[in-house]
Amino acid sequence: MTTAAPPPSSSLYLQNLPEKFPKPDLRRALYALFSSYGPLLDITALKTSKMRGQAHILFKDVQSATLAMRGCQGFEVGGREMRIQYSRNRSKTLAKLTGTFDPPTTEQQQEKQPPQQQGPGAAFPPPPGTTVNPGPTATAQQASGLPPPPGLTVPAAAPAAQEAASPQGVKRRRDDSEDEAEANGAEDEDDDEGAMEMSDDEDEE
Repeated sequence: MTTAAPPPSSSLYLQNLPEKFPKPDLRRALYALFSSYGPLLDITALKTSKMRGQAHILFKDVQSATLAMRGCQGFEVGGREMRIQYSRNRSKTLAKLTGTFDPPTTEQQQEKQPPQQQGPGAAFPPPPGTTVNPGPTATAQQASGLPPPPGLTVPAAAPAAQEAASPQGVKRRRDDSEDEAEANGAEDEDDDEGAMEMSDDEDEE
């Protein structure tokens, strides 16, 4: 099945070009060859895997492109016969020059870009059973009376007694100190009685 030939246009598609030619040298050779048929607007020669051995030449008008295709068909460049046909794709350079180039819209660019996250870890909630320190947003929600967002567990406030406790130590209560003082006073009285008994014995002797 043969494909239909592309319609005449001002852009020519070249095939079977030497692949080992440096790109600047290939452009100069093509410019020297095709510039005699009419004014050239652009020469595209890339060394990518898809464009290797190929080139596009854009003329100012269709008539110049037709003359160049007829005159250079089968011309040898670097020992290889060049094959030329009209280009099927519309040249972006020509569209920019004629004012018919449609740049990609902002909606298409936004569809290609991934959605931005509002903050670190905003896209994924914390795993169940984990507590998250309340940030400024959680504090504001508590002040306004709104419930926290789903997946956010705010730790409960510590009791006032635990906050008042300090790691330095706990004071003894007054009852304990009074009991110890009374016990010490009783021991002192026993010592005095023993001393008095000893002194009485000494007097009797």
